[in-house]
Order: sequence, then C-alpha cells, then structure tokens
Amino acid sequence: MKNSRRSFISKTALGLGAFSTVSFTSKLRHDIDINNIKNRLSGDESEYWLEVKKLFPTDKNDTYFNNGTLGVQSNYVLNAVINDMRNNAINGAKTDYKGEGPNLLAGYDPYLKIREKLGKILNCNYKEISLIQNATFGMNFVAHGLDLKKGDEVINTNQEHGGGYAAWKQLEKRKGIVYKQAILPVPVNSKDEIITSITSMVTKKTKVIAIPHIVSVYGTVMPIKEICEFAKSKGIFTVIDGAQAVGQIDVDLKDLSCDAYYSSLHKWLLSPPGNGILYLKSSISAEIWPTLSSYNWDNKEDKGFSLQQSGTGNPSLRVGLDASIDFFNMIGDNNWISRIKYLGRYLRDGLKKLDNVEIISSHNEDLCAGLTTYKVDGVNGPELQKILWDRERLQPRSVGKELLRHSVHIYNNEDEIDRTFKVIKTLS
Repeated sequence: MKNSRRSFISKTALGLGAFSTVSFTSKLRHDIDINNIKNRLSGDESEYWLEVKKLFPTDKNDTYFNNGTLGVQSNYVLNAVINDMRNNAINGAKTDYKGEGPNLLAGYDPYLKIREKLGKILNCNYKEISLIQNATFGMNFVAHGLDLKKGDEVINTNQEHGGGYAAWKQLEKRKGIVYKQAILPVPVNSKDEIITSITSMVTKKTKVIAIPHIVSVYGTVMPIKEICEFAKSKGIFTVIDGAQAVGQIDVDLKDLSCDAYYSSLHKWLLSPPGNGILYLKSSISAEIWPTLSSYNWDNKEDKGFSLQQSGTGNPSLRVGLDASIDFFNMIGDNNWISRIKYLGRYLRDGLKKLDNVEIISSHNEDLCAGLTTYKVDGVNGPELQKILWDRERLQPRSVGKELLRHSVHIYNNEDEIDRTFKVIKTLS
C-alpha cells in the first residue's frame, strides 16, 4: 500500500510538473495575463509553432492525432479551470447568491462576456448564441423546439454523426415526420455532387434540411452557403451541425445564412468538455421552444439566454471556455486555421506518395481541412492504430473496421506526421 501511495504521489507531482510552461496563479489575481504567454512566442515561424506546442501539457513522448474526438486544452485553459474550482471550494461561503462572491452555479448566468466574444468570432449577435453542453444538445434543442407535424419532411445525409440524426429519427417514430437521407459519394470530390444529392430530394413537404458543416468521418467541408441559399429560396429551415467546424475552419454565420447552427467547442477550439454553442438567427428564434426550461425560459429580450437555461452545472467549465476563446484570439484566427489547413495538406500530400495507402477523404483540397481518413493495404483500422502507437506513440483514431481518421492541430508538427509515413512504409 505504501508503494502504491508513493507511486500515486509521484505521478501526481509529474502531472503538475507538466504545467510548468504556464505556472498556476492565485485566483486572487482573478485573471492569468495571456500577454505573458504571447510575449514569449518567437517571431520565426518554425520556432513559433514549437513554442506554441510547449503551451500544451501532453506527454512529450506522445503525439495526439485525435482532435476530431476531443481536443487537448492548453495549460492556460487548464489553469483557469483548476484555479476557479479551487477558488470556489475555498471561498464558497462568501457567496450570497445576490452577486457577491464566487459564481458557484453555471446554468442561470447569461454569460454576456463569453457570448459577446463568440459573436465576434462567428460574426453574429451575442443574443443569437446559447451556451450549451455540446453539439448533440444543439441538435435536440432545435429538433424538439420546432413545431414539426406528421408528414413534414426532414432531409439529412447518410454521413451524419449520431449527434446529427438521432433526434430526427426519434421524431419520425414519435410524430410521424418523414425522415430522408441524401446519399453522398465516397470520396466526394466536387461541390456540385454534394449540392445535387441534397437539393434533388426536396419536395413541397420539405420543412428542414439538417446537414453537417464538416463530415465527422471523412472530414469533408460541405458547401453550406450554397445549400442554405437554395433552402431559403424554398422557405426551408436549415440546421447545420458544426461539431467539427468551429476552430478548424472559418465560420461566418451571417455569410452562411443558415437558420440554426450548433457546435462542440471541446474539439477544435480546444475548450474544456462540456462547452458547446447553439446559434439561432434572430428572425426565426421565436419559433423555437426551449427544450430545457428554467426561470428565463420565456425571455423574449435575450432568446439565446432562454435556450441555455440548464440548472446547476460546473461554472469552472465556463471559465475555461472564456480562457480558450482568449487563447484562440491570442494565437490569431488566421494563424490558427491556416496552420491546421497546412498540416492537413502536408499529411495528405505525404499519404498520396505511399503505394499502400488509399485516401478516403476528398481529393479536392477545397473540401478539406485538418481531418483526413484513409486506409492501408492489408491492415485494418484498429490494427493500424495499435501499430502506430506501439512503434512511435502516435495516436490517431480508427473508424469502423477499415479506416483510420487522422486529425492535426496547432500542437502537431511535420516531424510527427513524417513518423506516421515512416511506420506505414514498413507495412507495404
């Protein structure tokens, strides 16, 4: 037992040591100065990204390539969350629930500051944004908030995540709506293929088009603007699953012209799990009933606030969300997104040179970003994932029995991707 306890203490100490790049700071200072991080970053591009990598706590012997499932929070974000949780535990008695002391509850606050920051990133009014837990919540809030009736048609695709289709399937069974799937090619290499597959299914009974911004399995960046413009001309409500989009590509909600948009921010924006958004265009938001209701369920002045009512939650996760937005802005949206696109293309260009690899993602770079799916001759997906980990401690994610989904982010680099090629070459 003593050895076990000693081992635990040792591991805990090592875990804390990983935060040395950005040390823990007393909550009494209220904010950790992100300029201290920014000033330490080099001007040289290659050195710059190496410095950025040091701002993350991942074990230096490991390489994380599974951002499509869950991103790694920076030390800056982790510090913010942990400091806030510690402060709430120490100073909770100072809260009078009338504005004095720490905020101990997450589900009742409008979080105007955070929503305003997100509104600037996504180009929309903060009142059109609700802070929710994840993309699955967003899908359900829209699907169950709309007043759909028996016979109304909803068009999905055959490449949806479960968090993009399940609520519509439930409404098919519960209310008798007509659920339809557009069949997308694999791989899909042109916008027209996507647009035609979806618009060709529209009838006079079509009420909703609900499709992903980026397909979670293949990484396809969908032509959302063109489809939303078509839907608008037909009076069809559009719901976009942006779980894989915010933080991976530029998302301009006014330009996209969709009616509803939801996303998980724990993926590409590198926010703590438990943070997502739902956007509803102000001109139509009154049509959506809250699925979860509390004090502000009928707040007509701030519809976004009314839809994010969720009761007691962990307020420190919202502090972490705020920190992740600041971290994103500190790196810069163009730097962040361009780096992901560059590394994604670097990966795909290298894979194309390997005779034993077939890329399943789009071969059209206009439809690609930081997520690539491929397969290797003679090795199934789970086997390939295990081989990459055992030989080089590289961790992408297998999808199904054949495929490997490989995500890249700002904490990755060319050397890590080259090591992937090195392993795959030995399997030919």
